[in-house]
Amino acid sequence: MLSPSSLAFLKRLLDTPAPSGFEGPAARVWREEASTFAERVTTDVAGNSMAEINPGGSPTIMLDGHIDEIGLIVQYIDDDGYVYPGPIGGWDPQVLVGQRIRFLGRGGDVLGVVGKKPIHLMKAADRDNASKMTDLWVDIGATSRAEAEGRLSIGDPGVIDSKTIDFPNNRIVSRSVDDRIGAFVVLEALRRYAQNPGHARVVAAATTQEEIAWHGGGALVCTNCINPQMAIVVDVTFATDHPNMEKKEIGDHRVGNGPVLSRGAVISPIVFELLRGTAERQGIKYSLHAVGRDTATNADAIHIAREGVATGLVSIPNRYMHSPNELVSLDDVDRTSTLLAEVCREVSGKTDFTAR
Repeated sequence: MLSPSSLAFLKRLLDTPAPSGFEGPAARVWREEASTFAERVTTDVAGNSMAEINPGGSPTIMLDGHIDEIGLIVQYIDDDGYVYPGPIGGWDPQVLVGQRIRFLGRGGDVLGVVGKKPIHLMKAADRDNASKMTDLWVDIGATSRAEAEGRLSIGDPGVIDSKTIDFPNNRIVSRSVDDRIGAFVVLEALRRYAQNPGHARVVAAATTQEEIAWHGGGALVCTNCINPQMAIVVDVTFATDHPNMEKKEIGDHRVGNGPVLSRGAVISPIVFELLRGTAERQGIKYSLHAVGRDTATNADAIHIAREGVATGLVSIPNRYMHSPNELVSLDDVDRTSTLLAEVCREVSGKTDFTAR
């Protein structure tokens, strides 16, 4: 089980606003925690944070979890002081309607509410149409452009203003599970590895800009910096144990049934077998996810960095992705952390990552 201190850190990390390109606040929380046990904690120009155990060991293993979340950015302020936001990352605008927003302004946080024309005033033909981002605005209580601009600037980021809540059956709900939970898992795995290190040098990395970067974002920069021979990416995947999910298309991944191990395409068969074999030896429940092409995660950039990195992908089942209320099981988080630590102990200088 997660310790009380680890759980408190997780909630602090989840509640810290840090959308893509503006990850600094969450990254500082992550590095502060890492500094309590890691032998070396660093950052780089891309905003990535790295924590290291056994710096003289070999080979080098990178554990990656991206620390950014989807968010909003101030695009325009009109003469009446209304703020028009643009998206940071992939939004379904329907989930924004009626939400409270927390902008990170120059002088501190600025709260606002998302506005939309009331349904009473809509024409019948418009009522069934989905809202678009351009249909929405944010009311921050200002009465003029000058007042609004005294508190916000074009380009200021924001997130939905919500806090992590506990759910029954050892589950939590948060707006930033994708993928703050991955950033937590890689650090928790490093903490457990530190209690009984193996041969490998292990570097946990909280990487930036995954939600917006088709070019590899912070993960590509970080991989070139760390120079790993092996990498394990931790992200979330779609839980399929709720209504209207088609298991024939994306598999059977249930909240509370353990981590999801990806297999195929960009995934190293060597790393996959290490993950699967270790899970079976440790009695850790898991499910499999078939990946026929790319993974839409940092694994896509990491596996082709430099001369190539043997890369695996472990995911945590997540309900209601890219919404204010993403839901995961803390049991899955705990099992994934243990799995990664044990896999790192399995690797030695004799491990051959060459495809065969």
